[in-house]
Amino acid sequence: MSSHKELSVARPGGPGHMNRFNKKSEKLRDPLGTVKRILSYLSDKKKIMVVVFILCIITTLITITGTRLNGYTVDNFIEKGDMQGLLKICIILAFIYIVGIASTYVQNRIMVNIAQKTSADIRKDLFKTMQNLPLKYFDSHSSGDLMSRLTNDVDNINTTLSQNITQLFSGVINILGMLIAMIVLSPILTLIGLLTTPLMFVMTKLVVGKTQPFFITQQKELGNLNGYIEEMVSGQKAILLFSKEEHVKEEFSKINKRLTKSAIFAQGLSGIMGPVNNFVNNLTYLVVAVSGGYLMLHGAYITVGIVLTFILYMRNFTRPINEILNIFNSIQSALAGAERIFEVLDEKPEIDLKDAKRIESIEGEVDLKDVHFSYNKEKTILRGINITAKKGETIAIVGPTGSGKTTIINLLNKFYDIDSGEIAIDKMNIEDIRRESLRKTISIVLQDTFLFSDTVRENIRYGRITATDSEVENAAKLANADLFIKQLPEGYDTVLSDNGSNLSQGQRQLLAIARAVLAKSSILILDEATSSIDTRTEVHIQEAMLKLMEGKTTFVIAHRLSTIRNADKIVVVKDGEIIESGHHEELIDNRGFYYNLYNSQFNTGMSI
Repeated sequence: MSSHKELSVARPGGPGHMNRFNKKSEKLRDPLGTVKRILSYLSDKKKIMVVVFILCIITTLITITGTRLNGYTVDNFIEKGDMQGLLKICIILAFIYIVGIASTYVQNRIMVNIAQKTSADIRKDLFKTMQNLPLKYFDSHSSGDLMSRLTNDVDNINTTLSQNITQLFSGVINILGMLIAMIVLSPILTLIGLLTTPLMFVMTKLVVGKTQPFFITQQKELGNLNGYIEEMVSGQKAILLFSKEEHVKEEFSKINKRLTKSAIFAQGLSGIMGPVNNFVNNLTYLVVAVSGGYLMLHGAYITVGIVLTFILYMRNFTRPINEILNIFNSIQSALAGAERIFEVLDEKPEIDLKDAKRIESIEGEVDLKDVHFSYNKEKTILRGINITAKKGETIAIVGPTGSGKTTIINLLNKFYDIDSGEIAIDKMNIEDIRRESLRKTISIVLQDTFLFSDTVRENIRYGRITATDSEVENAAKLANADLFIKQLPEGYDTVLSDNGSNLSQGQRQLLAIARAVLAKSSILILDEATSSIDTRTEVHIQEAMLKLMEGKTTFVIAHRLSTIRNADKIVVVKDGEIIESGHHEELIDNRGFYYNLYNSQFNTGMSI
């Protein structure tokens, strides 16, 4: 595997975290569709879900039976003073309730298992999708926000599935079961008790309508906060260097306040449902008790035990309604997070042409023919780029910042698709080559090297996963990295952390070069590869670099003069166009843009 995965470019769409300043409240775009997509992840778990459903029925039947026995006990044992009968019925009730507890525990345990597996599947699909998304997507989205979707949003779905779905299942079954039991016990009391039920639904609809936008905003602001934290932690050194601590604190405070405000509104408004529903429930119990007493006093066949049983039925009828209404806040939060997840899953991945070929190796001849490219329609970045590199040639691309040098490299790797023209490798249009196999033939060494939290050995092996330990060490020797590696506490087995913060910039760069050596690619790209290395270190690696470049088609971007002067061809790019091209001496003799650039570096000691 080549080290092209380290590539980083300027974000044409601007920093992704800038979206955090969008304060517009939104509504769920397609709640029913989102629910269906979540349920699709449960399709392979239908059998076990049936078990949960059956257990919910068993629990409901136990509750109904136990409640009815309570009323029966009052009428037949307590009023008659039958202590022996009372003892027997208490033992029966204890057994029934133990079975109910066991049933509830098992169904909860099963749902936790289902929720964990489902959230794992969603997380796997999300991560897999991210690996196949084009670079432009990551250029326009904050990494912290994407991390929030992988963690917070998936966790919200997990919580809803593990806790709320069981409540929903058992709640619906309880409502139906208790309604049937109440009708059988006393149709007239059932009618009286149901008179206040619509009031709960009206209140819930009003509250949900008010809170839904705030739950969506809450999830967005949570992602924005994570994105900002991730950026600020990564850029802590720059913050300290430019004394921006207070500015960063103020920005964090603003985002944190917006998140807090949306959470307060969402959670606060949704919290009204509990007290309101409790008031309605207590009102219902009062009406049922008074009505039952009235009917009893006027000769209706209603006993104290029946009234007690009915009130308990009514409580078990309204309780799941309250639970279902109260979990709407977490369901809304989960749906808002799910929409953010499916938003990523619906992004178009990098797709090769149907007849695109897989290549194992290439000679290294590269042709860019009249290439035009733009990140967006408003501004063209490259205009009519023509570059030809024969096998083994070194092509230096120089020019001022923002001229399009790195963009050319991005197009070579198919990180972006060109607007028009053609890029060919070994006379084969790269559109006809699978991206994965193309990128394996290209190695890149960047100015900013990314190192994983793994051993030095495995970081080098990232250049070619199948390489042996011996090959890894030989690559390190060729890159002149072997000496400093052996001086580390555990040598090649030293674990790096925080992007190799325990190494110097020069040492990190040497590891990147060792990766490129190990990759054995036909095309090599050096993007300011030694600009962060001191002159003495650079002298040590020049011989290794020259060996690395032997037989490879090499593109050098803004490298130091020692490499540029020896290039087979120097291409000068300005404002997205090639304004000069030729050998070093030829361009110096022309006394054009490159001549001025060269003299500027020569006089100031700066890199081109």
